[in-house]
Amino acid sequence: MRRGGLAILPGDTIYGIVGAAPAAEARIRRIKSRAEDRPLLVLVPDPGWLWRCGVAGELPERLLRYWPGALTIVLPRAGGGTVGVRVPDDPFLRQLARCVGAPLYSTSVNRSGLPPLSRVRQIVAAFGNAVDLIVDGGELAPPVASTVVDATRRPCRLLRPGAVELPPQVVASP
Repeated sequence: MRRGGLAILPGDTIYGIVGAAPAAEARIRRIKSRAEDRPLLVLVPDPGWLWRCGVAGELPERLLRYWPGALTIVLPRAGGGTVGVRVPDDPFLRQLARCVGAPLYSTSVNRSGLPPLSRVRQIVAAFGNAVDLIVDGGELAPPVASTVVDATRRPCRLLRPGAVELPPQVVASP
């Protein structure tokens, strides 16, 4: 992974294509046919790693209690732009980032614009020759996307409801 290797792994909500940041970005975009203007999710083992993603500013304390978990938080990036970050609930993914020594890019297992794949047989057929490793975690529970919150503004704004339910005092609805 340190040299751009990719794995398909079960995650908190769905299977994901995972690789070390920034080494894997071009390869992930190529195999997914993902546009440059579509950001990739970044997984970190704990909030202390946010600086490794170029995050500028503070993470709102009221969101910290939902990590680890299926909550993606969009934060400002130093030098401009934003980055979507998550501390996954899956201990293997957190340990993988520590072992690789870098944040991990993660994105759903699908070609851009198509629904995510949830059966390993489909995943192998579609991506078996494009990645270095596929871990069979069985068929995951019905796929539910992570909840996404924009924390670049105050109050924080819910961008996508998902696996983590947030009370109204934590985020404003769109």
